[in-house]
Amino acid sequence: MFGSGWGTADLSASFSGSVLTLSPNTVNDTSSFWYSPSGGPGSVGNKSMDANFYVENSGAVYAGQTLTFTGNVLANTLFGHVNQLGNGWTSVAFIKDFVPDYSSSVSVTASLVNGVFSISLPVTDPAHHIQYGFETIGPDVWATDVAPYGNIQIGPVPEPSTLGLLALGALGMVCSRRSRK
Repeated sequence: MFGSGWGTADLSASFSGSVLTLSPNTVNDTSSFWYSPSGGPGSVGNKSMDANFYVENSGAVYAGQTLTFTGNVLANTLFGHVNQLGNGWTSVAFIKDFVPDYSSSVSVTASLVNGVFSISLPVTDPAHHIQYGFETIGPDVWATDVAPYGNIQIGPVPEPSTLGLLALGALGMVCSRRSRK
């Protein structure tokens, strides 16, 4: 709805050691703009959130190479849950290659189902912007109502591929959060 980026602290994503946990999005604003009929425990999300947790680098870092992003989905109890309006969540791992002005991109994704995922994308232009991470789309929930809807836990792939997920934490996280109707 607003198309603006929010800080990582606003995203329902956190690390515990090398395990990343993704949860439904929350907004602690009691306005009926965000919840129906009004905000508070048990209120139904009135908006859907597109939350992205990713690392971004210039194409120069990967130019001439094929970038591979791997991880191990340890558990996904968010998949398949719905809220009171029948709205559910989707979550994918992605690599996106944006042109310099971000007006278009090429991307690959993998659904976050239990087990190892591995996606690859050739990077050819050093002027491009390369992002890799996770996107979760679904309705907002009240902060105290998150647990019943589950979460997704992602860990590193056992050696030698651990670097893909650990790089997310080491390079620093960038979060973009856009609300849409």
